[in-house]
Amino acid sequence: MIKDTSSGVIPFRLTRDKIEYLLLKGRTGDWEFPKGGIENDEEYQQTSIRELEEEAGITEVKLYPGFKEEYSYIFYSNGEKIHKTVHLFIGQSFESKVDLSKEHTDHQWRTYEQARGTLTHDAVKNILDEADKYIKNNLVKDFKHNQ
Repeated sequence: MIKDTSSGVIPFRLTRDKIEYLLLKGRTGDWEFPKGGIENDEEYQQTSIRELEEEAGITEVKLYPGFKEEYSYIFYSNGEKIHKTVHLFIGQSFESKVDLSKEHTDHQWRTYEQARGTLTHDAVKNILDEADKYIKNNLVKDFKHNQ
């Protein structure tokens, strides 16, 4: 079995006093967060920022290092069994416009409830639960002071 590692970001923005999360629809039809493979000697956070730019065209983002979750899954590619681990961070986007890569067919900014109902995989929904709690408990107060 081949082991593979990816890193990604749960992009969020504060708009009209609501937290919204960016979801991307992959070519397989799955709704997910931007993520991808680690290149060269990148740190997980560097990969997350690069993937957000490559997949959604967002360059203005602030990652919060106090939050990091991971999930794993197994899939097959070219007859090979692959065990993939994905590391996810949260990042505040300072851009609303999304410029999708060819890897994705659609995108949506969604509230927590909408995002949870849209995400395809349970493991990612569970991480969204933790991310939403983290943002509301640790970051929302800061946003309101900065408006």
